[in-house]
Amino acid sequence: MNNANRRWGVLGSLVLLLIGGNCIVAQDWPQWRGPNRDNKVTGFTAPQTWPKELMKKWNVKVGLGDASPALVGDKIYVFTRQDGDEVALCLDAGTGKELWQDKYPAQAVSGPAGSHPGPRSSPSVADGKVCTLGVSGVLSCLDAATGKVVWRKETKAWPNFFTASSPVIFEGKCIAFLGGRDKGEFVAYDLTSGEEKWKWAGEPPAWGSPALLTVDGTKQMVTPTMKSLVSIGTDDGKLLWQVAFAPRYNNGTPIIEGQTVFFSGQGQGLGTVALKIEKKGDIFSANEIWRKKEAAHQYNTPVLKEGLLFGLSAGAGGGRGGATNLYCMDAKTGEVLWTDKTNRGECGTVLDAGSVLLCLTSNSELVAFKPSNKGYEELAKYKVSEKSGLEGTWAYPIVSGNRVFVKDRDSLTLWSIE
Repeated sequence: MNNANRRWGVLGSLVLLLIGGNCIVAQDWPQWRGPNRDNKVTGFTAPQTWPKELMKKWNVKVGLGDASPALVGDKIYVFTRQDGDEVALCLDAGTGKELWQDKYPAQAVSGPAGSHPGPRSSPSVADGKVCTLGVSGVLSCLDAATGKVVWRKETKAWPNFFTASSPVIFEGKCIAFLGGRDKGEFVAYDLTSGEEKWKWAGEPPAWGSPALLTVDGTKQMVTPTMKSLVSIGTDDGKLLWQVAFAPRYNNGTPIIEGQTVFFSGQGQGLGTVALKIEKKGDIFSANEIWRKKEAAHQYNTPVLKEGLLFGLSAGAGGGRGGATNLYCMDAKTGEVLWTDKTNRGECGTVLDAGSVLLCLTSNSELVAFKPSNKGYEELAKYKVSEKSGLEGTWAYPIVSGNRVFVKDRDSLTLWSIE
């Protein structure tokens, strides 16, 4: 089994950290939303009594952007913008010291997206490589140990509001959704040589990212396009099934549970859908289980825990410059079980950390609450950046052991729960 497969395994890639003389299993976070792209944290033990404050270990300026970091072993990888360049950085996770960087001149982000000038797409790390996708479609593969460029593709194509889909490293291939406003290409490149292995040419890319689904032994990447939810075979790039889904913005990542796919898109009444993927003969079908008008906010993908979906929905302000609210939905029926009324800022994310749920919002608050279907019950709340709004924490955090890595608009901070 190669490194990429292990990281897509149930537990992901685990490393041992010696903290205060105790052996604590802490999880790698090698790509967007973690080892399995499901925002599930392994190896976190919630404290019996939550501390009044988190301990700040280090803080470094890394550059502008909303791309979430990646953590593998004792190294953390960040993708940002510094002046006119897009920059991939490798830092020592324990100290924040820069180990290497790679940069190239990058297209300026303009128009309505100009308030977020840095990358949105998160790096993917596996098999000794780091893959990044820049705002204007520059796809790079770097050596994870040295930062040396292995190969780089300059597509010079991007959708409205620029790219946000995060690439995947899987079975020796870098898989990325490339293209512009009119057409897209879901492409797999050989991770070592950069040679194109397969390509699906179809609808323009959206801003959500692909996730892995396996049905009847067939491995497939489920990804949103601008108009649909599609599934592409990982061996040959063939379209296996497609469901029309065109909200205002397809920003979400599909949530996979066995052969069930959940997907949420804000706008135009499409809401949240649950699909059962089945195979008869050589044909795959996506059969709707339920569809509800309630949806996650456009910048949020819910997390699935014990038959419940926890996420952030657009509040009275519509999310855009207004409020988002935590909610809980029954994954079997789509019924909303509760919605909290507290304004959580413009966006955020929820992570499944075992006995607790952790929510980081763009107003720079890290909140711990109980995973209950009865209502919102807060356990702790911390301010993890002095910045908020557009300056706040739009990137997803990394939780590894008792460490929490938080990226705000231009800085990366390591916090410790002690």
